[in-house]
Amino acid sequence: MRHFLAVILLAILSVPSLPAAAQPLRHLISAQPMTDTPPGTQAWRIQYWTTNGSGQRLAVTGIVGAPMEAIPPRPRRVIAWTHGAWGVAEKCAPSLSPNFFEYSAGMDAVRSGYVVVAPDYIGLASPTMHPFLVGPDTANAVLDAVRAAREIPGAAAGSSFAVWGESQGGHAALWTATAARSYAPDLTLVGTAAAAPPTDLAANLAQGSDKNARALLLSFALHSWSTLYGFSMDGITGRTNQGIINRLAQNNCVAFNKKPKLGTILGILTIGRATKDKDIARIEPFGSFARANSVDPARVPGPLLIAQSRKDTIVAPAVTRKFAKVVCRRGTPLRWIDMTGGHGTSAKDSAQETIGWISARFDGNPPPNDCRRI
Repeated sequence: MRHFLAVILLAILSVPSLPAAAQPLRHLISAQPMTDTPPGTQAWRIQYWTTNGSGQRLAVTGIVGAPMEAIPPRPRRVIAWTHGAWGVAEKCAPSLSPNFFEYSAGMDAVRSGYVVVAPDYIGLASPTMHPFLVGPDTANAVLDAVRAAREIPGAAAGSSFAVWGESQGGHAALWTATAARSYAPDLTLVGTAAAAPPTDLAANLAQGSDKNARALLLSFALHSWSTLYGFSMDGITGRTNQGIINRLAQNNCVAFNKKPKLGTILGILTIGRATKDKDIARIEPFGSFARANSVDPARVPGPLLIAQSRKDTIVAPAVTRKFAKVVCRRGTPLRWIDMTGGHGTSAKDSAQETIGWISARFDGNPPPNDCRRI
């Protein structure tokens, strides 16, 4: 008997262990169940690992929602919901807001049976500066959020996913599509939907007709990029106004259905006047950085859906249409939803069509193509 046990022990010890590179890399750090959720929805606040464009590993946050039903025999379909601009300060994370479900149109897809993964992106609800409109960093955070959701047993998330975003999140969705195959080959992207997406960043920051919104968004970008990469704002404005830009970004989140404070209004008006004749496309290093983080239509895979309002005062419709035309010239199937509402409701106004379009992609139906009428 002793000899038999010795043989078994020797056999166990002689089996080589998997090298570190062969062991599965876990992304989920924690998943805390939420109690205040819409009817029929279970949700978790998650913390997970991602990497920024420099390869630095960072802990970030988000929310995962799933139907409040028994786990199905097959993994559930997944939508990565990429949010619009809530701000660049740590406190502006969507997952920290009591209004998260009200102002996250993508979460409505849970009612259609989807797992919806809503990352905060890097630097929101975490101490690192938020890389505002920085494509690679944002795409990584989205893709790793989908991976993290798959590690929540109750979500039953599959490896096939669609990405759908609004405004800043439209930019995030397009960048996620661009990066998906190389960064996350373990996932399968079935389609990309972008509502009011900034595509050419310098043009979008310059051509939006709402000068106050343009000033605030420009402040977010300048503060984020100068903090993260050491860019000097001297070529854009003087030191006093640089201080106003930084305070606007540090102290303000996007207010939904609330009037901004007087100090915020005065700051926005000041920066609007100071930058009205400034074209960041011509001011380095901001111009080069904006071009590097604009969306290259040649790299975005299909099928693709774009929803854009002709009356959008923040993301210039002409810029989005120009991007769509280049996509079409490359033969990429494009569903175009033409709207007349405001910028802030772009995803909500197109939600029913978008979710239907996404479902058809999961079903394997041929994608519609509206390129002839753009």
